[in-house]
Amino acid sequence: MRHQLIGLASIAVLSTAGVAHAQDIKLPPSIAVTAYDTGTAGFNIAVAVGKMMKDKYGTDVRVLPAGNDVARMAPLRAGRAAMSWMGSGIYFAQEGVFEFGAKEWGPQPAQVTLSTIDCNGASLGVAKDINVKEIKDLRGKRVGFVVGSPALNQNSLAIMAYGGLTKADVKPIEFASYGAMWKGMVNNDVDAAFGTTITGPAKEAETSPRGLIWPAMPAEDKAAWQRVKRIAPFFNPHIASCGAGITPQTPINLSTYPYPVATVYGTQNEDSVYAMTKAMIVHFDAYKDNAPGALGLAVKAQTMKWVVPFHPGAVKALKEASHWTADDQSHNDGLIKRQGVLKAAWDGYAKANASKSEGEFLDGWMKARADALAKASMPNGFEE
Repeated sequence: MRHQLIGLASIAVLSTAGVAHAQDIKLPPSIAVTAYDTGTAGFNIAVAVGKMMKDKYGTDVRVLPAGNDVARMAPLRAGRAAMSWMGSGIYFAQEGVFEFGAKEWGPQPAQVTLSTIDCNGASLGVAKDINVKEIKDLRGKRVGFVVGSPALNQNSLAIMAYGGLTKADVKPIEFASYGAMWKGMVNNDVDAAFGTTITGPAKEAETSPRGLIWPAMPAEDKAAWQRVKRIAPFFNPHIASCGAGITPQTPINLSTYPYPVATVYGTQNEDSVYAMTKAMIVHFDAYKDNAPGALGLAVKAQTMKWVVPFHPGAVKALKEASHWTADDQSHNDGLIKRQGVLKAAWDGYAKANASKSEGEFLDGWMKARADALAKASMPNGFEE
């Protein structure tokens, strides 16, 4: 037990001895991956996949918890991690917005291997003791935000928009990490926090004296969903049937998007990404029951036409699994083209405006970004 706790707190071990296994899948002697904080759905799934790789291949891999998107992406960009288990932050990194619009970042060639859609939802969890029934009832209440995590913060704003609310309508409370935000819920420092229904901190909040509810987001309210998608185009209506306070007998109309997303860089070696993706596909049965939400990594559950492209190595593995169509390829090609347009726009803008202050630089970049996308007849996604 002590060994397991140490692993969850800092590193989770996978192992591969280099023995050819299942279609000659070859993983390196050791790898590192990043994920959300310990106890979250993203971290737990990363550990479950890691155990499978240890059992089936025999290589040491560390699962590194990180409190925000920048911290999760930095090791991947630097080549110190082979994969990052991301949320919607993968989209913001690709688009070069929010923290990723800073001078040291810009649009990233982030790409997908596999992602998760399961019985859980992703929305604002609300403390039961404040008597909120609908999202619009959060007006004037304390809503959590995480410093350096544009994904979590934009997600919160999108869910609030369902109820016609903006950040100005609530009391924003900032925290250093996702875990700290949810601990704030238990400690009565905040009234609402974004998360998945199966995240460990949500279960802790549900069993605390405050309790927890998930205000519904019925798909039938088209105007409300238009407001959501204007802020977060990666969200879709979803019936959640599992998680804190939710059962198959008491499902709730919520929202979702692929989470976690096993993220790599487009510049990573195709064979290496293929091997990691193939291992997750071939040995799905070995980890699917070992973490809440892991069932969503099934090949047939993949979100094929999302907002971020699949890596060529992942495409190869999906083709071998008979889960790739010509339509999928066309959509993917368009997304990769979008990444090229964004990179070209950044390269031209960043070099010419390096002397500007961070605030001026970001404002100018967002305009240059919008102009480049408009010229390419591509949607902005972040209209003011």
